[in-house]
Amino acid sequence: MPAPKRVLSELAAFDRREGLLRRGDRVLAAVSGGPDSVCLAHRLARLSGPRGLRVELIHFDHGLRGEAARRDERFCRALAERLGLPYHARQLPVARAARAQRRSLEDAGRVLRYRALAREARRLGLDTVAVGHHLDDQAETLILHLLRGTKAKGLAGIPPSRPLADGVRLVRPLLGISRADVLTYLRAYGLRFRRDASNREERFTRNWVRLRILPILESRSPRLREHLAALAADVRALLKDSGPGSPRRAG
Repeated sequence: MPAPKRVLSELAAFDRREGLLRRGDRVLAAVSGGPDSVCLAHRLARLSGPRGLRVELIHFDHGLRGEAARRDERFCRALAERLGLPYHARQLPVARAARAQRRSLEDAGRVLRYRALAREARRLGLDTVAVGHHLDDQAETLILHLLRGTKAKGLAGIPPSRPLADGVRLVRPLLGISRADVLTYLRAYGLRFRRDASNREERFTRNWVRLRILPILESRSPRLREHLAALAADVRALLKDSGPGSPRRAG
């Protein structure tokens, strides 16, 4: 099946299997301007009519990248206008939070983003938050957990959905497709996106895994990402069947 039909088929199959986007959901989608979030926003906009979805976009400036971040915000605003979706922009004091909490910038930014997403969804009367994690993110997360030390729950990886706050679900509609598939989708629809230069900085451990470790492992196992994603799904199913509790939240 030629792309993007194959990609669309995989997106639809993953959505059905995980029960992610339900008719009438009121969705707040996080957009950074990067390829993943542009793909997510476009996908949700296309589904809004057939599924009766209410979709709004939100962009966060972490206060770390100066003029580049302001260009990202303008790009996301223009994307929302082209898609005909309501748009919101917010500031997050990531550096200050990282210092106060003695966390890395990555961890502090993640915590602040999810708190802000839950708060904004409830303020706007929305019941679902969508983020653009994909299959490669899943593989990177499992490798990070192994590097840092983990028990079985850590091998459950990133869940396709989870409660985010009272009355608000977090969903990841792209988790069943790869970064390459995301780029195929964008090319097929002629969608532009922004590149974040910080994604090339290997001082961030996730970037180091993506840029250094995964390519080495995939030179011996070309389908490693798919294998790791399948492992995470199996572990989540086992943990669900084994009793109360849920996998450790990876994001």
